[in-house]
Amino acid sequence: MRAAVIVFPGSNCDRDTYHVLKNVFGVDCHYVFHEERFAPTDFDLIVIPGGFSFGDYLRPGAIARFSPVMWSVQEASRIGKLVMGICNGFQILTEAGLLSGSLLRNINLKFVCREVHVKVVNNRTPFTCLFEEGEVIRMPIAHGEGRYFPSPSGLKPDQIVLQYCDEDGKTIDSTNPNGSYMNIAGIINEDGNVFGLMPHPERCCEDVLGNTDGKRFFESILTYVSRRRVYATS
Repeated sequence: MRAAVIVFPGSNCDRDTYHVLKNVFGVDCHYVFHEERFAPTDFDLIVIPGGFSFGDYLRPGAIARFSPVMWSVQEASRIGKLVMGICNGFQILTEAGLLSGSLLRNINLKFVCREVHVKVVNNRTPFTCLFEEGEVIRMPIAHGEGRYFPSPSGLKPDQIVLQYCDEDGKTIDSTNPNGSYMNIAGIINEDGNVFGLMPHPERCCEDVLGNTDGKRFFESILTYVSRRRVYATS
């Protein structure tokens, strides 16, 4: 599998994401800078990592969406390539219109940095296919603008992939760290190939970090891409 990690001025999780893909999973991984372009078929997976693209001036992701590289991301997504946006990457994908809705300031107007529990409510995606439906996992979050708010057209139920919850899977207000609509922590587009999430799976993929719950997101992607290639050549 060949993967791209998009780097904007202000990205700060690009190296973590690159390390996990290349050194933990052995993926052929490449940095692509915001001013570069690539062909739609160059990569199987495109990851837009967390950080503060362009310093979050104006609002998170609002300037990054106009970078030349986003034209390539748009073109790749149109032919079904997998795109994953983590935290600021999720914000950029909504600003670019690749995912519906918006990410607003946290309801308490404070930056939140801690581990939370999230429930996998849709495991029928390329990004979550190795999870059990309803499985509760633990992941770190670190954001000031993570309150998901849907677009007027709303979301179809199966577009909700992750929800904040307690350790028993209950999605109640006290488990919602930012005031997101319906405790939403991650969504997918209607075509099922563009995924955005506020928690950071790249920060929980190794034993040394004390948490490996994020590994199966990347393992799911590898499994999906491998199966798709077998199907295409059979």
